[in-house]
Amino acid sequence: MAEFTLKTDSLDDTQALAEALGRALRGREVIEFISDVGAGKTTFVKGLARGLGISDTVQSPTFTISRIYNGRDDLELHHFDFYRLSEAGVVADELAESLSQPNVVTAVEWGEIVHEVLPPQRMTIHLAHIGETERKITITVPAGLTYIDDAIAAYKQQRNIA
Repeated sequence: MAEFTLKTDSLDDTQALAEALGRALRGREVIEFISDVGAGKTTFVKGLARGLGISDTVQSPTFTISRIYNGRDDLELHHFDFYRLSEAGVVADELAESLSQPNVVTAVEWGEIVHEVLPPQRMTIHLAHIGETERKITITVPAGLTYIDDAIAAYKQQRNIA
């Protein structure tokens, strides 16, 4: 398992980091987002979508629970937001189905309610406010996803980040 902590100074920086990760994704990756309200989870997912070649406007699924976007190489982005739920119910089954598909990247906001469905081998992205537009982003990458480690290292080198 590898952990990376980066600081972004703007929404554009946050999305550029996410886009770099999105370009590396291959399908079957599960990403759990952890943060307070308004810290940038959906902003990050918008960048992931760009990296996946998705041209649709990514919107928060807070009221719809989930949204599906079609990307490059027959990949799909399944974006879940469990903020409004007190119990997972049938949506846990929908999430489980997403997780079983090889061409799907699954992004989960407010995943505490479905932790029993989420695989232990998932990426976690913690976003924290450190200023009005500044974020501290900690990305934990499970073993076996070294291509994600490589994408983060390349992003840091491109941006001259130590």
